Parts: sequence; C-alpha cells; structure tokens
Amino acid sequence: MAVPPEQAAPAPAPAAGDAAAQRFAQWRQRLLATPTPTPVLTEIGTVTEVGDGIAIVRGLARALADELLVFASGVQGQVLDLEADRLGVVLLGPADAVRLGEQVFRTQKVLATPVGEALLGRVVDALGRPLDGKGPVNASARHAVEARAPMIIERELVSRPLATGIKAVDAAIPVGLGQRQLIIGDRQTGKTSLAIDTMLNQTRSQLVCIYCAIGQRGDAVARVIEALTTGGVLERSIVVHSGDDEAPGLSYVAPYAAMTMAEYFAAQGRDVLLVFDDLTHHARAYRTLSLLLRRPPGREAFPGDIFYVHARLLERAGQFAASLGGGSITALPVVETEAENLSAYIPTNLISITDGQIYLSPQLVRKNQFPAVDLGLSVSRVGGKAQDRRLRAVSGNLRVTLAQFEELEDFARFGTRLDDSVRARLARGSAVRQALRQAERDPMPTAEQLAVLTAAIEGLFDAYDEQALEQAMARVRAAVRAQQAQGGDLPDKDALLVLARQALAEPPAHHRDG
Repeated sequence: MAVPPEQAAPAPAPAAGDAAAQRFAQWRQRLLATPTPTPVLTEIGTVTEVGDGIAIVRGLARALADELLVFASGVQGQVLDLEADRLGVVLLGPADAVRLGEQVFRTQKVLATPVGEALLGRVVDALGRPLDGKGPVNASARHAVEARAPMIIERELVSRPLATGIKAVDAAIPVGLGQRQLIIGDRQTGKTSLAIDTMLNQTRSQLVCIYCAIGQRGDAVARVIEALTTGGVLERSIVVHSGDDEAPGLSYVAPYAAMTMAEYFAAQGRDVLLVFDDLTHHARAYRTLSLLLRRPPGREAFPGDIFYVHARLLERAGQFAASLGGGSITALPVVETEAENLSAYIPTNLISITDGQIYLSPQLVRKNQFPAVDLGLSVSRVGGKAQDRRLRAVSGNLRVTLAQFEELEDFARFGTRLDDSVRARLARGSAVRQALRQAERDPMPTAEQLAVLTAAIEGLFDAYDEQALEQAMARVRAAVRAQQAQGGDLPDKDALLVLARQALAEPPAHHRDG
C-alpha cells in the first residue's frame, strides 16, 4: 500500500560541514577564475637639493627627458637634466613648497597644455590654468607643449598679407601670414604697443590672436587685456601670462604652451597671430635655470643651447600645407636691446632665426615720432611677396624720400644757406615723416593708409605745419571712409589724389614758415 506524500519521511538535511565545504569550493573556484593582477612598478624619488625654481632629485633612474614629475607637496616639475645619478628638475610652482627629502613620483607623461575653442576670450597661465576668474577651462583636448617643427615639404609659400594697420609697417616692412617678424628696440620705444595695435587691427579679419606675456608685470598685462577688450578682439584672443613674480620655469614653458595652442587652430585651417612679449625675459629665465642646474655658461653667461631653445620654438610657425590643415601661424617675437646694441647675443640670434625685423629707434622717440619705426634698419625678407600691389608702389618712393630727407636734414644743421629746391625737398621729407606718425590704438585700414601716404609723397602736405598736418590727414581719412561707406572699390593712385585734393580744398589754418 502506497504511503501518501504528506506522510512520507522528510529528506535528511545536509550536514553543516558539507554546506561550508561547498561554499569554500565555490570561493576557491572564483579565485582560480580571477586573473592575477599585473604587478605595478612605482618609482619614488627623493629631493636632495632645492634652488630658486629648480630641484635636484635622486632615485628615479627610469625617468625620461621632459617628463612631468609630481612632488608630494603637489608642485609639478619637468625633467630638464638627465644624469647617471641625479635629475635636474624645473619647478612649475613655488620652490618654497618643496622640502628636502620630499618624495617625488613619475607620471610617465610629458608636459601638456589644454587646447581648443574654450580658450578663446580667456586669460590662462603657462599650464592652461585660468587666471581671469571665469571658471575652469573646458578644453577639448590636451597637447604636449613640445612638438617637432613641420618639414619644408609640409609648408607653403607666404602669399597673403597680414594687415597690421600701421602705415610704416604695411608700406615699407610688410608682413605676410606665416612669417616670423621680430620687433626689436630699447625699452619704452613702443614694441608692445606696435604688437597690440596689430592685434587690434584684426577686428577686420578672422585671425585668432594669442598674446604670450613672459616675465611681464601684472599691471602691464592688465592694460593689454583692457585694450583688447575695448577693441573687441579679446573674444577671439587668448592671453597666456607668466608673471615676473612667478617661478622661472613657468616663464620658460609659456611660449611653447602658447605655440601649442596656436597649432591647434592652424590644424583647423585657421590663421593665427602669435605675439611673444618678450623673448629677452624668456632667455633670462632659461639662463637662470641653467646656471642653477650647473650647466656650463657661455657668452653673457647664457648656456650653449640658447639658440636652439628659440629656434625650435619659432620654427613651428609658418604657412602650412593642406596636409597639416592649411592654416598659418604668424609669429611676432619681441626682444629688448640695451643702448641700441643690435649686435648683442640674444638679438643677433633672433635676427638670424626670423624672417626680418622691425627696429624701433629711441632717437625717433626723442623726436616724438611714433611709432618709432626706423625704416633704414628694418627689413622684411618675405612679406614683400605678399604685399598689396598698391602699397608696394608707394613703398619704393617712401624709402627714397625719407633717406634723402635725412641726409639733407643733417646737412642743413650746419646753418648753410639753402636754395629753394633744397628747401622744397626738406619740406617734402618732413611732411612724409610726419605722415608716418600714428596715434596709439588707432590702426588704419589699407585704403586710408594709401590715401595719406600718396598725398604726402605727392606733396599735398608740404604747406602744412605739424599741428595742421594732423587735421589734414584726418580730413583725408574721413573722405576715404565716406567713399568706402558708399560701397566704392579701393581707388587707384590717381583717384586717391583727387579724393585727397577734394578733402583738402579748404585752405590750411597754419602754414610752414619759408
């Protein structure tokens, strides 16, 4: 007789020991199925010496050149010297925060900076950290600050002009997109003003502007930012600032970071104007670091590789081929001379690296000639091929007229009696030189430049004294603006003369004596 299921004897419960054994077996199986983690090798170095902007580190035998290191205090550093038993590290932060015996860690990465559209309109330091209080920079990527310069086959001819808006430059020392043009002169001769006016003139173009301040005072940089904001250029500009009170390592890195930011836009097919203000401070910062790292000093105590330091920076500028995006980087490095000494070490290096120089003379400053561009010592080796043909036609007569005037002016100082023809040539040269004067923060369009220069060279300003000449030039410029506002094309030389004569139809209020 079958027993009902509810009356069947219950199955025996598993013993407690069997359940524990089962759980242990499952746990062991999971362990066996889990792959063994790869061992991670962590190298830890030690700070053995700290200087003003540098640190000597031992114990990181596998570190690489230019590698980014992180100190236990949070300060970052870049490997600059590699030796068998020590590393020379450039500090990218305050040296006071680093202590002897502090631990140092490798990152196995090179120094990089943020790039992208998010940087436009921002003020950042050499590492891309914001300084303007507008919040973090949401950069699209980070690129290494050191990169190889494009090869010759990856470049194109400089064929497009860069309009600076400065009469003396656009007419006689033209700059092309992709050119490296040095701005050189003594202190307080207007080097920064010339570069800023060039940036302000780009409101008429689509150029991206980058201003790299190296070792500059904070108030000077603030004035530059204010000028760019007032001129409506800051929204298409990036300001990279490394102050004179910061670590020299940041001043050393700043121009390379700015060039990296420019290369991002050039790879997108855009044109970039890059100002380095100035490379004299950059060279001094590198000299400071090199001497602290006990590198052998050379001429003027600069290290032997100072030429390479600037060459590998400026060679990254140029007009690039379509394979690299087709954009361009126009570099305007600024360098300071002392007592008009153009043959000093750093100026001669940069003159040989760049494609020409704009020399600002303190003698012209003393004569109240601004911008103080010395046309005799300034040259452009490339931009003439990209110059507007109408400005090119003016520039030849401009240089000759000024050269003859300066010779006659020196001769006339001896008090010799001059005939009427010599007086006329002196009046013409004086008018041309005064026509080259230009107020600060007042870049001029090409049409206005052509009208003023043509009128001066053709003698329309000969009868005006200094005060009246300013008013006469203003009337000529206003006439050109009115003609341009009516939709007219850029007039030729004859049409410009007619336009200028009409603007000057009213007799001048003041005349020259004699």
